Amino acid sequence: MDYIWIAVAFIFGFIVKQVGLPPLIGYLAAGFGLHALGVQPDASLQTLSDLGITLLLFTIGLKLNIRSLFKTEIWGGASGHMLVIVLLTTLNSLILGYLGLKYFTDLNWQSAALIGFAVSFSSTVCAIKILEERGELRARHGQVAIGILVIQDIAAVIFVTLASGKAPSVWAFTLLALPLLVPILDRVLQRCGHGEMLPLAGFFFALSFGELFELVGLKAHLGAIVIGALLSGHDKATELSKSLLSFKDIFLIGFFLSIGFTALPTTDMLGAAMIMAIALPIKAGLFFVWLTYLKLRSRTAFLSAISLANYSEFGLIVCSISVTYNLLTKEWLVIMALAVSLSFVFSAVMNANAHSLYSRWSKHIKRFEHVERLPEDPFPESGNATVLVIGMGRVGMGAYDAFRHHLQKNVCGIDVDKERVKKQQQAGRNVILGDAEDPDFWAHINLQSIRLIIFSMPNYLDTLEAVKQLKHVGYQGKTAGISQYDDQKAILLEAGIDEVFNYFAEVGTGLAEQSIHLAE
Repeated sequence: MDYIWIAVAFIFGFIVKQVGLPPLIGYLAAGFGLHALGVQPDASLQTLSDLGITLLLFTIGLKLNIRSLFKTEIWGGASGHMLVIVLLTTLNSLILGYLGLKYFTDLNWQSAALIGFAVSFSSTVCAIKILEERGELRARHGQVAIGILVIQDIAAVIFVTLASGKAPSVWAFTLLALPLLVPILDRVLQRCGHGEMLPLAGFFFALSFGELFELVGLKAHLGAIVIGALLSGHDKATELSKSLLSFKDIFLIGFFLSIGFTALPTTDMLGAAMIMAIALPIKAGLFFVWLTYLKLRSRTAFLSAISLANYSEFGLIVCSISVTYNLLTKEWLVIMALAVSLSFVFSAVMNANAHSLYSRWSKHIKRFEHVERLPEDPFPESGNATVLVIGMGRVGMGAYDAFRHHLQKNVCGIDVDKERVKKQQQAGRNVILGDAEDPDFWAHINLQSIRLIIFSMPNYLDTLEAVKQLKHVGYQGKTAGISQYDDQKAILLEAGIDEVFNYFAEVGTGLAEQSIHLAE
């Protein structure tokens, strides 16, 4: 990547971050700014963009439960919403053309339907990145959003295949034997250790299986997510995902920059894109109504809908193919690029305030909730516990065992990850499924016997939101939490947490306490 790209991306990303918005908005602005100044990207920018998306889809696969795709709320939520969006957008585009709006006047029903198909997708890159930053990929609404995004991605791959006129090779059927390779890949992953070989293995798997899928006439991105999903059950899947985190984020900057290089907009194009951007609340609203109809809890449906309230990079692909075959004019590719950029800004702002918006509107939102509840959405009880441990990863598990075995306390663990909860229960621990950021969850927990709540969630922002919900339900006991940095520790203490443990700075103290008997 040229120095000018790095410099401008950093400056714009830094400025945007200072006003409380995600840096990706700055990267989008940087791309349009560089394009306006006449800077021409070379092939390396597209290479970085493709690599970033490939790694993103691979890490999604590592956290994907394939069986969840067959649930009605996932495939039904994706396909039903897509159908309604296509119909509504087709109708609205034809009406706007009848009213004489520029760029809409030349549309027939086929080209209007293609625009509807383009805007029916939600951005995998944007949605996953925001969910990841908030630590909500394994939360119920995060899993619903990921499942819907995967179904949409499959629909996009089918469209690209049909539009290109190139049917997959007969050798594509051999990919059905990929699960037979999983034991071998598992052993390779296990022997990579914890150093630089682990992320390198991630690169190797994602790119190699992407190439394999390309050889048989399928999209490389589909290969990346499939191999990730096949490795998702491995013990090192989480560690592998974390090792790729920084690489993925750096390479994705190329993707956001490349959107700005699509074309230079005119005022009329910006106006058409603004019309499409105005429809984003409608897109989110339709997701919410449809998902609650499919019996999801109102909060899950609301947060999932907010995560999916954007337009997708696949929309650009649909428009690009349509322009190639003269089904749309080339101006629509620019309009779609602008609409995608505006939708990223809208999505970033809405997601930053999603939990507070739900708390504010919960009474109205709950009116849409179905009387029946899916088996995945229970409100379990904490029993007679006096200590709650929220987040049952390695830190939370250690805290749980210390209180139960050494201090003889009644402890209950809470985690949003269904598979992790199942494993903890099989190990004999009292762990229940729950989202600490959910006010409805705390409304069903008896806090009278709780004397201490320990927050062992890795993202301090999640802890802040959970503390806020506890204040709303009037919790009077003590709290403790963890942080990675001193500035985060100060913020958590200011929010009212009684004790905050910085596990980077204070690990030496813990080591000394555990080994002090060796010096006696």
